[in-house]
Amino acid sequence: MKGTEVMKFPRTRARFARVFFGLGAACLIASASGTAAVVGDKDWMPVEPSQMALKEPVVEKDADAEALFWQVRVADELDGSTPRTVLSHYVRIKVFTERGRESQGRVDIHFGKVGRVNIQVKDIAGRTIKPDGTIVELKKEDIFERTIVKASGVKVKARSFIMPSVEPGAIIEYRWREVRGDSIAHYLHLDFQRDIPVQLVKYYIKPFTGRYFDYGMRAQFFNGQLAPFQKEKEGFYSTTLTNVPAFREEPRMPPEGVVRPWLLVYYTEETNLTSEKFFKEYGKRLYAATKPLLKVNDDVRKATTEIIGDAQTPAQKLEKLFDYCRFNIKRSNDDASGLTAEARDKLKDNKSPADTLKRGIGSDRDIDTLFGALAVAAGFEVRVANLADRSEAFFDRGFPDDYFLNMYAIAVLMDNNWRFFSPSSTYVPFGMLPWNAEGGEALISDPKEPTFVMATVSSPEKSVEKRSAKLKLSDDGTLEGDVRIEYHGHAGADIKELNDDDSPAEREERLKNGIKARMSNAEISDIKIENVTDPVKPFTYIFHVRVPGYGQRTGKRLFFQPAFFQRGIGPLFKTSGRKYGVYFHYPWSEDDSVTIELPEGFTLDNAEAPAPFNGGASSDYIARIQVTKDGRTLYYLRKFQFGVGSQAGLNFEAGIYPNLKVFFDMLHKQDNHTLSIKEGAAGVKTAAQ
Repeated sequence: MKGTEVMKFPRTRARFARVFFGLGAACLIASASGTAAVVGDKDWMPVEPSQMALKEPVVEKDADAEALFWQVRVADELDGSTPRTVLSHYVRIKVFTERGRESQGRVDIHFGKVGRVNIQVKDIAGRTIKPDGTIVELKKEDIFERTIVKASGVKVKARSFIMPSVEPGAIIEYRWREVRGDSIAHYLHLDFQRDIPVQLVKYYIKPFTGRYFDYGMRAQFFNGQLAPFQKEKEGFYSTTLTNVPAFREEPRMPPEGVVRPWLLVYYTEETNLTSEKFFKEYGKRLYAATKPLLKVNDDVRKATTEIIGDAQTPAQKLEKLFDYCRFNIKRSNDDASGLTAEARDKLKDNKSPADTLKRGIGSDRDIDTLFGALAVAAGFEVRVANLADRSEAFFDRGFPDDYFLNMYAIAVLMDNNWRFFSPSSTYVPFGMLPWNAEGGEALISDPKEPTFVMATVSSPEKSVEKRSAKLKLSDDGTLEGDVRIEYHGHAGADIKELNDDDSPAEREERLKNGIKARMSNAEISDIKIENVTDPVKPFTYIFHVRVPGYGQRTGKRLFFQPAFFQRGIGPLFKTSGRKYGVYFHYPWSEDDSVTIELPEGFTLDNAEAPAPFNGGASSDYIARIQVTKDGRTLYYLRKFQFGVGSQAGLNFEAGIYPNLKVFFDMLHKQDNHTLSIKEGAAGVKTAAQ
């Protein structure tokens, strides 16, 4: 991901703040005042007659709605003595069609944990200006909260509302304050694209001035070309982007930081360092900052000996230390710890691994560094490593800043290779990292020669969906029986994160909705959902299913699909072309076993299985069909894996899309393989019998 530096602002004296594993300076942006065009004014901006008269979109000719402008004022405020960054947004949209009314009538403003930032949303106001000039205000009581599951599978919270009286030809506008108040505030990520075209995006920014340390503010733009900053009154700078096309999310696309235009505003004391020198100095500072956190004393040594016990190999020793930290040390920020918010606030900070060991509770950092200290006591060479987060963007070592190295893990030297561990990542198995940390570069801290290494990508068999079904097919085509589905590795971590804060009823409803989306008349009962929050055991669904009409009766023949778990699933890629590349989060595998008891008096016409195929050395598909000698029971076995040997995060450029589509279309075709049985006919001998 390449960025373009669009501005080196005059050096200011900016407050200096360091955070653990993110050694950057605090970004404090001053507020605007006195200009009618600034978003924070209490009154709405005037609506021009040309805006009311606009009949067609300007940016994209077929757009159903278009933002006339999106202006943002960036300001700082003090919450007590703590600075917080506030973005005041103001959006004005012209609606052209009924589809525009439907798409823009509901507004969702995300809050909570959005990416790496904690966001609050306040002071929402909105209104609709009808074609005849009538104004209808948004009522406060019509604003509510809901949870949204994005196409990527990520859950986000939103403040939502329905704009009143929207119709084609109307203008809708709304504004809100976005408050960012956590330690990441020394970096400011500013977006420039919405889900509809925008005629004008404009930001007002003022570098902070203070009496502390001499730091310069910089702005780096990604995924496009930004107009030069313009100096405004009272020390402000403004920047604009015009005629911005709509952002349309595509299935399995790269992270948004790679494809959407955005601006990074940050402060730095480094003025002329090359990237190589920057990361070398940063790695040294990281080593100095984290060395005390791996300190070993007599208590840690004694505990290490007891935990390791009779383990012999290095891997066995590390796994025992890993499991101890995961199961015996409570995560202070986890609801499962049983702590109330009040009790959590009263917890003392752990100053050393010995404190974490003694108290049996700690932050994610405490748990990971305790594991590191135990490993040191066991004789391993250990470092803290910073890693790039592949869910946000792709790390570019040519950008001299640690912004993209925002994850960390404990690096242990084994067989002359660095292996990474994070026992605080609750649902990730031993020997794996969260998927977004695997396959990216990691900076190993060191007092002399910090170095970059690649974090290994876990193989497909570690993230397997293992599915089995014992079913009975009736002569009217009804299929009924018991099903078990297990999710392991990254697949298990993903579905646990999706379900762990839901109620049992919500979890069951999600399962039912998922099955009914494939087979609308399916009846699901006797549901059991196991190991939702268990760190080790696979997330498991167990249920009874009945599907009327699963088999299609034609005369004396009954046609059915043996691949029960793929029934009703459409092609992975539906469009002939796409704008963005294809990005798979991690390699995975699928292992299906389906037993179907055939109706009495029916025999198979044949038991031919779909043909195997592969995508070179990186993926393969094989299915087998077997029938018992009496012809009454059919066994369907299916194995599929994708991403064998991948070390690049499974990222494919858009030009490769046609080939990927052909591959997954073939998979879809094979999974829809149909068998037929005939009433009252002699069975056909096959090689599978």
